[in-house]
Amino acid sequence: MNARRVTLLLCGAETLGMAGFALFAALLPDFQALWGLTNTQAGWIGGGFFLGYMLAVPVLTGLTDKYDARLIYLAAILLTAVANAGFVFSDGFWSALAWRVLAGVGLAGTYMPGLKALAERIEGPAQSRAVAFYTASFGLGTALSFILAGELAKFGGWQLPTLLSGVCALLAWAMIYWGLQPKAVVQHAPRKLLDLAPLKNRAVLAYCLAYAVHNLELFALRAWVVAFVVFAGQWQGSDPWLSATWVAMLVTLIGMPASIFGNELGLRFGRQRWLIAVMLSSAVLALFIGLSAALPFWLMLALVLLYSITVTADSASLTAGLIAAAPASHRGAAMALYSCTGFSGAFLGPLLFGISLDLLGDQSLLGWWAAFALVGVILLLGPLSLWWAGRAKGEGAKVAALQPESA
Repeated sequence: MNARRVTLLLCGAETLGMAGFALFAALLPDFQALWGLTNTQAGWIGGGFFLGYMLAVPVLTGLTDKYDARLIYLAAILLTAVANAGFVFSDGFWSALAWRVLAGVGLAGTYMPGLKALAERIEGPAQSRAVAFYTASFGLGTALSFILAGELAKFGGWQLPTLLSGVCALLAWAMIYWGLQPKAVVQHAPRKLLDLAPLKNRAVLAYCLAYAVHNLELFALRAWVVAFVVFAGQWQGSDPWLSATWVAMLVTLIGMPASIFGNELGLRFGRQRWLIAVMLSSAVLALFIGLSAALPFWLMLALVLLYSITVTADSASLTAGLIAAAPASHRGAAMALYSCTGFSGAFLGPLLFGISLDLLGDQSLLGWWAAFALVGVILLLGPLSLWWAGRAKGEGAKVAALQPESA
């Protein structure tokens, strides 16, 4: 198949499959009022989606080394349709958490297996750019999900976007079933279902840890940005001229070009150097975002958008780096480890954010400052891990250069 056609097909299906992604985050203040949720409970539901993902992704992505990733994708997107539509039956904390966990399992069988299907069908330099577009489409799907939930809920309540997100997942299934041709799996030496070989690769481990803290920051922002904008309006005693869900859409949508161009800059200036610089910049910005609620709305919006650029500018470069670092025979297992550790961060981000707000108060600048600052401090583990891996690589090269050549 043509590389461009495969990329467009999988990016389109991914975007549709993400329709229910931001349902809870987009309407978080409404759900808190409807079900009497604390910030910690809201953090659990927001993070529960990624808990389901984290638990399922090692198995589902690892299976792509044995079976065609297309088959895993088709089964998982059907589960996504059921989980998205099933959320309409939620009536409180536990039922909402259960449906979101199930939706996370569905994403575990589509996001990384879809990436694996893409990488297996495109070779050469086009692969890195295809990965960048696919990774960025995650942000596009999330952005559209915010608008789907926020705007349609005005006409038919939260149940309308819930049901429509299930329909979108079915459309994604049809696109992959009829549009993506099956591909035989290259047979490698037999190994266990949970392959731990990637743990021996220092570069893979570094990318996994960096991805974990990247996701912790990214999904803490996406889970709480609507509530933050609502708080900013209440703090200043006026309604913002742009609704909170539209701000969330912009925050998420801007991540798509940021991720793509970030990957291009990583290729030009060196992936490790670029990633360390971006993550450090994002950590610094995180120290100020919570306080921006006291600024004029236009300035707060500008800072939040700038922050969202630094949050996502490393996304595609991290994933492309992992694929480049992982040996082809264990690429599925490496991607499973990468995704599992990465989305453990996605689970912890919204939860830690909510706990911080409950401890220090969600109606105070101190509470919001501390929540964002905590995320920024944890993010520092990312550049440290990449520096550690790069240092080890440099030392290995020096040792190799000192070895005498064999006759």
